[in-house]
Amino acid sequence: MAKDYYSTLGVSRNASQDEIKRSYKELAKKYHPDLNKAKGAEEKFKEINEAYSVLGNEKNRQQYDTFGTSESTAGGFGGFHSGFQGGDFGFDFTDFFDSIFPGFGGQRRRGPRKGSDLQYELEIDLEDAFHGIEKKISFEKYEKCSHCKGLGGTNIEQCPTCHGAGVVQATKRTVFGVFSSTTVCPKCKGEGAVVKDSCKYCGGEGKVVVERKITVKIPKGIESGMQIRISEEGEPGERNAPPGDLYIVARIKKHPVFERKGSDLLANVPLSFIQAVFGDEIEVPTIEGKGILKIPAGTQSETIFRLNGKGMPIIRGGRGDEFIKVKVEVPTKLNKKQKEILEEYARHTDVSLQKGFFSRLKDSFSK
Repeated sequence: MAKDYYSTLGVSRNASQDEIKRSYKELAKKYHPDLNKAKGAEEKFKEINEAYSVLGNEKNRQQYDTFGTSESTAGGFGGFHSGFQGGDFGFDFTDFFDSIFPGFGGQRRRGPRKGSDLQYELEIDLEDAFHGIEKKISFEKYEKCSHCKGLGGTNIEQCPTCHGAGVVQATKRTVFGVFSSTTVCPKCKGEGAVVKDSCKYCGGEGKVVVERKITVKIPKGIESGMQIRISEEGEPGERNAPPGDLYIVARIKKHPVFERKGSDLLANVPLSFIQAVFGDEIEVPTIEGKGILKIPAGTQSETIFRLNGKGMPIIRGGRGDEFIKVKVEVPTKLNKKQKEILEEYARHTDVSLQKGFFSRLKDSFSK
């Protein structure tokens, strides 16, 4: 009968990963052999670790929820290849023999596997991505148990089932004759050795959950989705195999002023009706502070100006540009004199405007 890991950790089946982690911490502290000398505490501690090793990993949890076990139900062994495929038989004998002998063709003993990689999403400001920054992060991960040195216990012996081979053979008699198949040893799971006395600190897992704190260096110009690899900061490997790596995935926060497009920046800047008509020098925002932009007379709304080299740094060298899009603001409230001047302008439908019209218009709006 499958074990109820949810009951072991005292959480519901729809519990979040945070709830599972929180419950595990509380129970592990309560039943840890160094803190609890009561009878049965050590066995309870092992059960808690086993449950968290499944439910604390989303992939293992999904497997457990679907099949009632954390072990893979998929095959993964080679098929039978003996020249029967195709030909006059009209069907693929490879599939036929695979259905009779799952794993026919054998599977060699595998060595200890490297630890799994981890991923950490780090949210930073656009200014941090511009200047580059060092960030301190903390996260939980498995580390090799210091008491058993990651072996899972003591008195490691040769597997009595496969005699150290890591695989076992089986024969089956069919209408085509007697065939042999080789599969991974179910007792040692292909490692060729078994632990006789499980470690009471890690419950035989060879690893324990710890909180890790490290400093990450974020380079200038990093973009959302880019990854920084930190070697050997992932999960520990099996039987002293090397650990996996940690991948820091950058996420840039939305900026109130700038929109980023690769190494370029875009900002929207308001422009008054008078500035658009007569031109002006205006102050515009840049990622480094403020800059000056010259607006030519007659500038239309939605016009885009380029500030060369004022964008984001490029990791391999160089720098992008900044683009300023101006939006002309049409006045909504006019006094009597302003209305008269604009009405006069409206009557002049050709290019021969009366002398001094624009001068008087500019003076009117400046008052």
